[in-house]
Amino acid sequence: MIYEFVEWRENEMVKLNKTDKRILDLLNRDEPLTLYEIAEKLDLKPKTVFRSLRKLFENDLISSDPRTRRYSIEREEK
Repeated sequence: MIYEFVEWRENEMVKLNKTDKRILDLLNRDEPLTLYEIAEKLDLKPKTVFRSLRKLFENDLISSDPRTRRYSIEREEK
């Protein structure tokens, strides 16, 4: 699992809700997906998914390809 109930980023707590966790789980086991693909697979409204994606993106937990508009897990470089 790539997260806990609370994720620490830059000495700041990021609280993940149920939707956030479901999205991270999906992206962790699947290829990059668009907002609408995520909404369809999780049976959620696109607006709900968008809010979570925005929070996850702003906290560097996911990344987005500007060309394809697909979201994926943000992998840390070692």
